[in-house]
Amino acid sequence: MSLPLSFACPPYDRILPLAYNNVIPGGIRLHYMSLEVEEIFWRQLRNQEFDISESSLSSYVMLRSRGDERFIAIPVFTSRLFRHAYIFVNTHKGIEKPEQLKGKVIGLPEYQISAVVWLRGILEDEYGVCTRSVHWRSGGQEAPGRKEKIDLDLPADIDLKPIPPDSYLSKMLDDGELDAMIAARAPSCFTEGSPNVARIFKNPREVEAAYYKKTKIFPIMHTIIIKRSVYEKNPWIAVNLYKAFCEAKKKVLDQYLQTHVLYAALPWLHDEIERTKNTIQDDWWPYGVKENRHVLETFLRYHHDQGLSPRRMKVEELFAPETLDEEFKI
Repeated sequence: MSLPLSFACPPYDRILPLAYNNVIPGGIRLHYMSLEVEEIFWRQLRNQEFDISESSLSSYVMLRSRGDERFIAIPVFTSRLFRHAYIFVNTHKGIEKPEQLKGKVIGLPEYQISAVVWLRGILEDEYGVCTRSVHWRSGGQEAPGRKEKIDLDLPADIDLKPIPPDSYLSKMLDDGELDAMIAARAPSCFTEGSPNVARIFKNPREVEAAYYKKTKIFPIMHTIIIKRSVYEKNPWIAVNLYKAFCEAKKKVLDQYLQTHVLYAALPWLHDEIERTKNTIQDDWWPYGVKENRHVLETFLRYHHDQGLSPRRMKVEELFAPETLDEEFKI
């Protein structure tokens, strides 16, 4: 009899074969729930509502670094995104290049979210903008009242303060109360065409491609976590789930390579695939520890340096040990 397990994740193309039962993990019957990431993270990290779920990589690392053992991850990375396009500036502040963000007041929805961890690290590594040289201001992006999902305990030399409780980041950036903003989503002041707001990189695609060629980093945002109570009773599920996620992703990428039809509603899909393969590699969305070790180690360095983890975690500490040996990888 298959083990019934609940699974919460947005309906990404790379997990749909699992959601539609076109790929079935050995010995497991998944009950899939399609939810937005903010809801999943809040419900799972606070209340452990799902047996398996997507998780912010940053939130998970925070918990584990503090000795919170409620979850264990498998090296499946359902969300990745280059982030250079998500640095926005007020156009009246005279900020023309990222180096000029040093000493500025920068808004962010939450200090600990993975996108922001990556952006702070990139700003420091690539442009010399140290996390401790910036005045960080946190709060709701499009409405007042957003709070950190996990309580912070930052070093005293990191300047993080909440914005006024009746305001929100997009308005403050548009009004010039913030010099800049970094986030996982573009603020409405930008998407609605305010002349007061612009991306700091006018050509983010080219900048991101150059960043990848230099660093070989395609930033990881999210991973898959399992409730430890479920995993410890059934340790075999870690490898079976990992194999199933790999198979589901391969099915989708193989479909995109078909030339007799378009499996995604993009007119130049195959041209885009070739551009991506020329920049990255044939498997441009790798799972597993081996293929992602340098990306994960960079993230763990950023996470610790930015005061989010009291010690620098090791990659092996994050994932079910059964998934570290990838000789079986399909």
